Amino acid sequence: MVLKIAPAFLLASSIMHAQIQDSTTKEKKIDEVVLIGYGKQKKADLTGSITSVSAKDFNGGATSAGQLIQGKTPGVQITNNNGAPGSGTAIRIRGTASLNGNNSPLIVIDGVPQDFVGVNGASDPLSLINPNDIETFDILKDASATAIYGNRATNGVILITTKKGSTGKFKVNFSTVASVSTKMGNVDVLNADEFRNFVNTYASPAYKAKLGNANTNWQDKIYQAAWGTDNNLAFTGGVKGLPYRLSIGYNEQNGIVQTNSFKRTSVGLNLSPKFFDNHLSLNVNAKGTFTDNRFVDGGVIKSATYFDPTQPVYSGNSNFGGYYEWLDSGSPNGFNVNATSNPLGMINGIHDVSSVLRGLGNIQLDYKFHFLPDLHFNVNAGYDYTKSDGQKKVSSMYRPGINDAGSSTIYSMEKKNKLLETYFNYVKNISAINTGVDLTAGYSYQDFRTIIPGSINYKGNAPTKINNDFESQNTLISFYGRAIFTVANKYIISGSLRRDGSSRFYNGTKDNLWGNFPGVSVAWKLNEESFIKNISSISTLKLRAGWGKTGQQELPALDGNKPFNYPAYAAYNPSNEGAYYQFGNQYYYMFRANIYNPNLTWETTTSKNLGLDYGFLNNRIYGSIDLFQKDTEKLLVLSPIAAGDLSNQNLLNVGNMKNKGIEGSINIVPIKNQNTTWELNFNATHYKPEITNLLDRADPTFNIPVGGIDGGSGNTIQAHAVGYAPNAFWVYQQAYDGNGKPMNGVYVDRNGDGQINTLDKYYYKSTTPDAILGFSTKVSYKDWTFGLSARAVLGNYVYNNAASNSSLQSASTNEYLQNVYSTAPVYQFSVPQYFSDIYVENASFLRLDNVNVGYNFRDIFYKGSNLRVYGMAQNVFVITKYSGVDPEVFGGIDNGYYQMPRVYSLGFNFQF
Repeated sequence: MVLKIAPAFLLASSIMHAQIQDSTTKEKKIDEVVLIGYGKQKKADLTGSITSVSAKDFNGGATSAGQLIQGKTPGVQITNNNGAPGSGTAIRIRGTASLNGNNSPLIVIDGVPQDFVGVNGASDPLSLINPNDIETFDILKDASATAIYGNRATNGVILITTKKGSTGKFKVNFSTVASVSTKMGNVDVLNADEFRNFVNTYASPAYKAKLGNANTNWQDKIYQAAWGTDNNLAFTGGVKGLPYRLSIGYNEQNGIVQTNSFKRTSVGLNLSPKFFDNHLSLNVNAKGTFTDNRFVDGGVIKSATYFDPTQPVYSGNSNFGGYYEWLDSGSPNGFNVNATSNPLGMINGIHDVSSVLRGLGNIQLDYKFHFLPDLHFNVNAGYDYTKSDGQKKVSSMYRPGINDAGSSTIYSMEKKNKLLETYFNYVKNISAINTGVDLTAGYSYQDFRTIIPGSINYKGNAPTKINNDFESQNTLISFYGRAIFTVANKYIISGSLRRDGSSRFYNGTKDNLWGNFPGVSVAWKLNEESFIKNISSISTLKLRAGWGKTGQQELPALDGNKPFNYPAYAAYNPSNEGAYYQFGNQYYYMFRANIYNPNLTWETTTSKNLGLDYGFLNNRIYGSIDLFQKDTEKLLVLSPIAAGDLSNQNLLNVGNMKNKGIEGSINIVPIKNQNTTWELNFNATHYKPEITNLLDRADPTFNIPVGGIDGGSGNTIQAHAVGYAPNAFWVYQQAYDGNGKPMNGVYVDRNGDGQINTLDKYYYKSTTPDAILGFSTKVSYKDWTFGLSARAVLGNYVYNNAASNSSLQSASTNEYLQNVYSTAPVYQFSVPQYFSDIYVENASFLRLDNVNVGYNFRDIFYKGSNLRVYGMAQNVFVITKYSGVDPEVFGGIDNGYYQMPRVYSLGFNFQF
């Protein structure tokens, strides 16, 4: 493949060089401006590691904001949470910096920082934003750039800017996309004939008699070809100096698992007038979304994986809605409570829906003083409101309903987040000393409030409150400042300081409330030096170096989306429903002490960055290279503790972690002329996190187990341990016979003490990849466009829980039959070997994310109108050695993963 590509690349490079050499006029240079938080800066003058991705480079067909930039920039890994519509993405910038703290970047939409806490009834808060309204992403990666956001910027900052109006004539833009989604494949379990052979070989006669005569592919039964549509209408223009943009969107996507669906209706309004001879700029943003979700029960995919393929879908009688289920004559309800459920019975017997309303708006005023035009005063007031309601009904005909009346659980959640920020900004070019000055100083107040009423469960007509009402509030108060000096247009020095106070660390005193987060960076524009400036082939050459400290105060949720309220302050909560204390014949609710840690304080990360920006041949070849290191101290961990406290675990500042890495990008424009433009982008990232201290334990065997798996009770397969990456797989080393066959229940005695126990477990691989690669290309020829984007993740590992749950025991246990993974008859393990390293598989992959082709019909209705027609395929193919369906499993444990669909789309975009 390399030999075929290389000549084409060399030819393209020759064409590009010839085009530039033959050019007699230079292209007009436009200074690209990038948001840096509380201000903006020319891209050429950036000192920190900041990447900007605009709408012209977005991935097409995205249903959530994260998918727009998937694979587009180095250092940013975006993994789909799963393939369900509306499930959204998990975003990581330069790996992880925390164990139990939040590892997601801070998202700022039009100047309003978002809440990290999720929403009940919504898979991903970002799925509540219409991606068609987004104009740019500015991604702040190193601490010298992010320190201006202080306490919430340890994992980077993503500044999202939505589309604005213009003062031009009235314009209408309408786009519509129709799509069909299909599954990638099935979990590799035995088919009906293979399973009959398996049972007849390994089961007792009593279990052989349970085999049926059907040939049912249960996975094919639950999956479907799912249609979807995405429609967006936007009006832009200006009325008497009032630029505006009004957008309306409707997205509906059915899941590839039956009954699963996602619907989103959105509306957005932007007004950006100016007053007082353009001295006062007003920017009003208002966005509203309403989503309807129907979820699939988490056990459906597992049931379709394991249900006996020799049994029919229907039993032939009316029990359990007519679906075939495993029976147990000794059970009061007639069914086998240990058996796998009929997946179609689950799909049709459970109705799990939610609706989420979100309103996000802010008003931003920027006043340029009349008596001092270089000084601006900015005020930003915002409000983010979310209300979700949901209901999960279990039909009385569905076997886990337990009772004749069935059950229904109703839940809700409300979030009210407020923001007020003010800052002064002074920008002045002092010609006497040939220096540009950019000074910023400000104040920020943000308040987060979450209200979760106790869920109500109905069995028949009898309501039962199954948990307590919950309410939390967290307030952040901040003071910040930044100074940027540009000397002789060659040397740039930037420094910032933010002082944050968080109510999360209030313990009755003010000792740990406040944290200071500084950042400093420098840049040297070598291309402006006389010894380089006259070299025509060098367009850009800039060295950057930065240092900064950021904080972490986002704590792990104890129960769903319920955040810790005041984890440093002693408090009591009422006991939950069913947890009573008896006095005589009366039962009373009691108050119980919450876990708390009065010494809790900020988790802090110190980052160092060294970067080079380059551009050659009039920036027809350009990109950047960055070396970085992140050192995290006082890690916030929900950690096991010694007996004698209120609980066996508590939030502690327990240790340290380091993360070193390198990232780079190269962008090439081989052809650029009047008719044809060809663009290429490559990016690569490598990083290596390592825990360096944990609870100050000298014991090398100490770890904190994490990563729960299916099978057994309370089993975990990963651990945090000193000297290893977070979430390393903690397993036994499988022993093999002379023929290379794994030995049943036999592991390597790694410490040589003559016995196999937990001291023989070792840390084998992790979910951290060795390299993340991205590639995209775009070709425009006259009115034709073609593009594709691909990603590769190398050296990441996944635990195949579906395989580890399968053994010969599945042929004869608990009075029912259960299908097995294809490896079960090969390995011939008598019982599941959950902790064998044989199930930790290399999940490296190459995925072709997107291929699209389109044509523009210009002046189709009248001069200036346009129609673009395009076709697109997403998730086209995946090349991997992983034996599961999809190697890209967030968290690294594959136990019923909802696979990513393959999507085919046809779109039309009208501009009037």
